Amino acid sequence: MLKALANHYITIMTTNNTTNESEKPTQNIETEENVQSTATEEQVTDEEKTSDADKLAAAEEEIATLKDKYLRQVAEFDNYRKRTLKEKVELIQNGGEKVLSALLPVLDDLDRALDNINKSDDVATLKEGVELIIDKMYKTLASQGLKKMETIGQEFDTDFHEAVALIPATEEVQKNHVMDCVQAGYLLGEKVIRHAKVVVGQ
Repeated sequence: MLKALANHYITIMTTNNTTNESEKPTQNIETEENVQSTATEEQVTDEEKTSDADKLAAAEEEIATLKDKYLRQVAEFDNYRKRTLKEKVELIQNGGEKVLSALLPVLDDLDRALDNINKSDDVATLKEGVELIIDKMYKTLASQGLKKMETIGQEFDTDFHEAVALIPATEEVQKNHVMDCVQAGYLLGEKVIRHAKVVVGQ
């Protein structure tokens, strides 16, 4: 009986030792795997940190480049704005110079005509001289882009005409047409600079 118990005890101990020894390698393997896994994670984390640092540096460099470009464009636009403003002021100040220079010969003719009026009694000659000056003035203004509107007989148009009076039309064709012009209208190029004051048939 004692012998049987001893054998049973030895069997149990042997089984326990075998189990403990078989568990030890498994635990060692698991520990090694944990160490390797931790090392790999640390390596990945370091790579991510390096990658993030590179991305951040690249982004900061791009921001600096874009900021520099933006500042240059703002400076260029500011210079452009100042230059165009200066040119506009000069144009306003000197814009009439060309027209005034063209009118100077007409002014000289008017002075000569005034001198001749005081010296001569020939009305026909004086009238002819004034007509020549007026014609010269119209030609000078036309060379600057000024054009007199043709109004009489034209259909009334509020874009070009200003009605100062309405009169009964004697014919159907005269209705809503300009019958008379009280004050001439003028165009500068295609722009109306003065509407013609007209009498309209109704």
